[in-house]
Amino acid sequence: MIEPRVVKNWLYRGGFALVFMTVLFFSILPLEVGSGRWPGPDLVLAFAFAWVLRRPSYVPLFWVGCLFLIGDFVYMRPPGLWAGLSVLALEFLRDREGTSRDMPFLVEWATVGVVMLGLAVLYRLTLGIFMVEQTSLGLVILQQISTFCAYPFVVLISVKLMGVTKISTAEAELIGQTR
Repeated sequence: MIEPRVVKNWLYRGGFALVFMTVLFFSILPLEVGSGRWPGPDLVLAFAFAWVLRRPSYVPLFWVGCLFLIGDFVYMRPPGLWAGLSVLALEFLRDREGTSRDMPFLVEWATVGVVMLGLAVLYRLTLGIFMVEQTSLGLVILQQISTFCAYPFVVLISVKLMGVTKISTAEAELIGQTR
């Protein structure tokens, strides 16, 4: 018989893929509202960060890497660069999940903001080294700000609507994730 925990993990992995595909679908629709001066947030990255800090088993490395690679192809970014850097950022946060269990939300939010900023800087530096054409720095900064501002709402949706809560210390000891 399959353990309920394993079934729950796979259901949430499928749920993350569904969230990813929904965000991807709506982001490629030709809907222009307003002047288009302010870029929207990277909701997929925000959901991935929120989920990896709450339940790391719901967003495994290979699964998220494949989904982000699909995003690279759809958004016509250099294949694998954003996906690879995002996986590195997710693994950085996953490594700190044990200490983030007792972390207040504002500290978590600041940590995620610093990681997002580092991710954007590394991405731009890598593109600059290989002389790949880039969007303006202002648009990148505005997108990071909008993602940073959207993160609390993403966490609220993840916790209240999707049930992705932080793992308790007792549950972590039960499944062997103590740090």
